[in-house]
Amino acid sequence: MPDAPALSVVVPIHDEVESIPTLYAELDTALKDHPGGVELILVDDGSTDGSLALLDALAKQDPAVHVIALDRNHGQSTALAAGFERARGDVIVTLDADLQNDPRDIPLLLAELGRADVVNGVRVGRTEGFVRRSSSRIANAFRNWLTEESVTDVGCSLRAMRSGYVRKLKPFHGMHRFLPTLLRLEGARVVEIPVSHRPRRFGRSKYGIANRLGVGIVDVLAVRWMQRRAVRWREREAAPGSGSGANAPRPATRRPA
Repeated sequence: MPDAPALSVVVPIHDEVESIPTLYAELDTALKDHPGGVELILVDDGSTDGSLALLDALAKQDPAVHVIALDRNHGQSTALAAGFERARGDVIVTLDADLQNDPRDIPLLLAELGRADVVNGVRVGRTEGFVRRSSSRIANAFRNWLTEESVTDVGCSLRAMRSGYVRKLKPFHGMHRFLPTLLRLEGARVVEIPVSHRPRRFGRSKYGIANRLGVGIVDVLAVRWMQRRAVRWREREAAPGSGSGANAPRPATRRPA
């Protein structure tokens, strides 16, 4: 295997054959000068529109492109987990394949990793209709309320993460809706920055109220359970000259309190 790149870009793809050429060209332009090298991990999640054939063609012409072909449509969380497992970079960036995320925002995310372990995008100027924007706001507020979080836009797929924290995740269906919270459970420092949001140019959204409401409620309850059951501890201050602990208090937590 060649040396590991500094950056891995993971993109779940399901029936986005019209978007793929533009997505690849924009990623190439935005990241061609990234120090340490970049790999593109394009995960085909059971596409039926010719996406996989196009991805395979890209991989043949560009050694930085790695294609993972799932046997059927498993969903976004599984596609991300497959990409995370293959990623070799110290930093992992995720984004959607539908061109609504702008690859030109990736360097802005990476610049913020000096003060954080996870940089989550917050979409500004959102272009969806009123019903979709409203349902997204309500779902985001409900998740934040129940998990005692303050993630402004968990529905934004554009984020940069240090891979050491990503590798600690325990994948489950619905994981993608809670990545900032789950990474914070593993000790990651999370910050948010505004990113652009573009209208969908091709195809239709794969998500709606009907296929998100029920499972979303179950998932948020599961995440709240994980938060409440997380193991935390601190070492007590040891007496001078004792053979255990330390002479001054210090945190020794697996996950942050």
